[in-house]
Amino acid sequence: MRRVVVTGMGVVSPLGVGVERSWKALVEGQSGIRRIESFDVSDIPTKIAGQVPRGEGAGEFNPLSLGPAKELRRLSDFILFAMAATREAVDHAGWRPTEESELERTGVLIGSGIGGVSLIAENAIKLEKDGPRRISPYFIPASLINEASGVVSIEYGFRGPNHSVVTACATGAHALGDAARLIAIGDADVMIAGGTEAATCRLTLAGFSLMRAISTSFNDRPNEASRPWDRDRDGFVIGEGAGMVVLEELEHARKRGANILAELTGYGLSGDAHHVSAPDPHGDGARRAMKAALERARLSPDAIDYINAHATSTPVGDPVEIEAVKTLFGDHARALSMSSTKSATGHLLGAAGAVEAIFAIMALREGIVPPTLNLHSPDEGCDLDLVPREAKRRSLRHVLSNSFGFGGTNAAVVFSPA
Repeated sequence: MRRVVVTGMGVVSPLGVGVERSWKALVEGQSGIRRIESFDVSDIPTKIAGQVPRGEGAGEFNPLSLGPAKELRRLSDFILFAMAATREAVDHAGWRPTEESELERTGVLIGSGIGGVSLIAENAIKLEKDGPRRISPYFIPASLINEASGVVSIEYGFRGPNHSVVTACATGAHALGDAARLIAIGDADVMIAGGTEAATCRLTLAGFSLMRAISTSFNDRPNEASRPWDRDRDGFVIGEGAGMVVLEELEHARKRGANILAELTGYGLSGDAHHVSAPDPHGDGARRAMKAALERARLSPDAIDYINAHATSTPVGDPVEIEAVKTLFGDHARALSMSSTKSATGHLLGAAGAVEAIFAIMALREGIVPPTLNLHSPDEGCDLDLVPREAKRRSLRHVLSNSFGFGGTNAAVVFSPA
């Protein structure tokens, strides 16, 4: 099997636009979670979210920087986020091929959990209120999840494998792993891969609130709401954004003199076959996904020094991941560090796995483990090194990033030094 490396990264997150800006805010302990001001939440139990900062200032998302306003109005925000993160990633990688042979060997695999859900909600209301003639002809393409891959491929002329992944909160990690496999088996030499999400709207907030999955007790203290493993946690905080990486076959990257950031050495996936939204209570699916990733990487559990956890700040899910880690890693579980960057960004749903994989790569490269914010009183059994409240420096040999989704879908990716 051919080896796969990372040569470019791009991030749009509640902490800001850009990998370096988001990473700096993360390790400094900043929170991107704020009170929602962009739409009415007066009748919804939760009133906070991790929203991407918008504007024309440094680190703010400005869609007009992506192209003509007329064209951009036809696209959903999740596609625009993907475009912005991809631009940073391909520029970072220095990969702007012009030869037909190179364009045909460069593919795109971008996923999303809910895609254009906000646009669907808006148009459903418009249909009932104003009738079918008021629906835009661009509504359907702007809502389809695979259009993120489609629009990116059109913008750059990438004619290799064009694919999309939809696995709820595991989407981003599955996108990276599946894209790496396409390179490994020879279907492409370069893949743009990642996840994107812009699902912060009344419909999703109402739905998650009624599931009692989302935080409602910290509306007056938004930056304290996402608190994985803490006894006072009461649910996740919804977030939005995108994470994209340029994956490349090792020798292809070396030949063109690319700056290799890390190697994607392991990828594992599994299913719980347990419940539509709750994880297996003993974390068996999570354990098997991590085990498979380590086996693919040809690493023993004691080679992992940092885990970017899935931990979303839900009472049920957080301790399950702890149990899975303890079961798989044994005594080494107490020697490694594990943190949840969702404490700073909120839960980016389909984008989470990709953004968090990028944070794991940054940790590997910088030798800094990002903190778990708001972890003051760890819940019973949550007694590992969870990096409470402050980042820590430590030498990292290999890192692992977990992502688990509704329906019992699990993914784990391992990154190693280049």
